[in-house]
Amino acid sequence: MSAAALPVAARLATAVGRRQRRRLFVLGAAALTLLLAALAALGAGAMAIPPGEVLRTLLGLSTDPFAASVVLDLRLPRVLTGILVGAALALAGAAMQGLFRNPLADPGIVGVSSGAALGAVIVIVALGEAAEPSRALLLPLAAFIGALLATLVIQQLATFEGRTTVAMLLLAGIAINSIAGAGLGLAAFFSTDEQLRDLTFWTLGSLAGTDPRALWPAATLMVVAIVALPLLARVLDASLLGEREATHLGINVERAKLLLITLVALGTGAAVAACGIIGFVGLVVPHLARLLVGADHRWLMPVSALLGGALLLTADIGARLLVLPAELPIGILTSALGGPFFLALLLANRRRFTV
Repeated sequence: MSAAALPVAARLATAVGRRQRRRLFVLGAAALTLLLAALAALGAGAMAIPPGEVLRTLLGLSTDPFAASVVLDLRLPRVLTGILVGAALALAGAAMQGLFRNPLADPGIVGVSSGAALGAVIVIVALGEAAEPSRALLLPLAAFIGALLATLVIQQLATFEGRTTVAMLLLAGIAINSIAGAGLGLAAFFSTDEQLRDLTFWTLGSLAGTDPRALWPAATLMVVAIVALPLLARVLDASLLGEREATHLGINVERAKLLLITLVALGTGAAVAACGIIGFVGLVVPHLARLLVGADHRWLMPVSALLGGALLLTADIGARLLVLPAELPIGILTSALGGPFFLALLLANRRRFTV
């Protein structure tokens, strides 16, 4: 290497090292944010519990049995569910945006969540009381099948000659949401009063009434998706270059796409089965993570998972406190946040998104 090239190489190495340190800092900050949000969520509610008492309860040092029961039996399962659901939805959104090379891809907007909800509703209404003994297993399975079918349809409709257009992606999402909405309306028409309350739960989304015994199947599926999707970071990075370039890099594109679609459907379907439709987490969080750590999916995916859990827990705290003693559906708050964000994204990129 020439003497003139040495300073350039040194500056490049310094810049790379600085970028890595910044990403590590962001990852640590995201983990700390999730931890603080979890502690706040364990203490928030109609019965406020100080953070110190929450920590003593978690460490087994609490002297207040009632507070310990509230934290461990009522709020801890809810918080763990919120972390899993937020991480699964955020990773699904990041994976869809990378797979379709489109910043507007989101499980809620393009109809994946609606497909999952329709599958769950079929179990609730069509099988009725007969589904109760195995409902905890049937709901995640039906939601996964609904999400998978919706994702496959979107992939086929929106992709032409290896290119995904914004217009086709949004139109496919509108069509699937409309079909799923018709199915949900038909199910509501034929449902009993008890089933109608369940349908309201699925369409608005909530972490209330979390039953740990019924959550294991859905939680297991979400954990599989949360662990597996970040392992495909290299595939998503290659997909940003285009399918031909990814093939030149030695990636089996069709198999990778099928695996990604399956994992997205798995995570989204299990999240919907656990708490209903919660929109815009998969849109907002990956964009925020991308601003913080860039487009490298090796960093984008774990940061998205941590921020997704923190965002959903924060929204759940708001849902519990805003209208005490009642509780807002969490989907209302995430939509109130995500709707303006989506409009701002469209306005900021009108020229780029023009077909």
